[in-house]
Order: sequence, then C-alpha cells, then structure tokens
Amino acid sequence: MNLQKAKTKRQQRRKQHIRKSIFGNPERLRLSVNKTINHISAQIIDDTKGFTLVSVSSIEKDVRIALDSISTKVEKSKYVGDLLAKRAKDANISSVAFDRNGHLYHGRVKALAEAAREGGLQF
Repeated sequence: MNLQKAKTKRQQRRKQHIRKSIFGNPERLRLSVNKTINHISAQIIDDTKGFTLVSVSSIEKDVRIALDSISTKVEKSKYVGDLLAKRAKDANISSVAFDRNGHLYHGRVKALAEAAREGGLQF
C-alpha cells in the first residue's frame, strides 16, 4: 500500500470515529471543516434536516479576492473562520459542535477553529 492510500485510510478511520459521537441537531449544529492542499472550507450543518445553513470556502470569488493579499495558508484559514463566524451570527447561530472531519486539530484546522471562537461561535 502506498503512502497516500495509507494516509487516506487513517483519515477515514478517524472521521468515522468522530462522526459516531457528533450529530448536528437544531439546538447545536455541526461545524464541519474540510481542507485540501491549497484550500479550506467550513460549513454549519443541521443533520436532522440534512441542510447546510452557512458555508464559507476559500474558493468563493469574493473570499478569493480578499485572500490575494494574505500569503500563508494558516492566515487564510483564520480569515475563513472569522468570516464563518460573521455569517453564522447573521443567521442567528451561536452554538455548534466542531467536526474536524478526520483532520488533526493542528495548523490550519486549529487556526480556523480559534478564529471562529473569537468571532463569537461557542464550541
């Protein structure tokens, strides 16, 4: 098994373990984070209805324009987390359960989470 397949398999295993205990209900929605090599996205999901209520991605056109002046991926993640908190506040969402989606709580995922907390989300 090559290195990338093994890494993906470990991530999927972590993801399944986390998702067993985290479920987004109307009182406490789920904040799911997804990252790729170049981009990061986050969305707030109501799992009972299967709807995404708020989402932010570094691929969005207005976000991409704002991120042109930022050089590091961690700083970009902080911006995305702050923007997510602002959009959640506009949608009257204050409490969420953090789903790191199998990614380690380190680097960009941690930066996004801390920026969302500073923006007013509670988790």
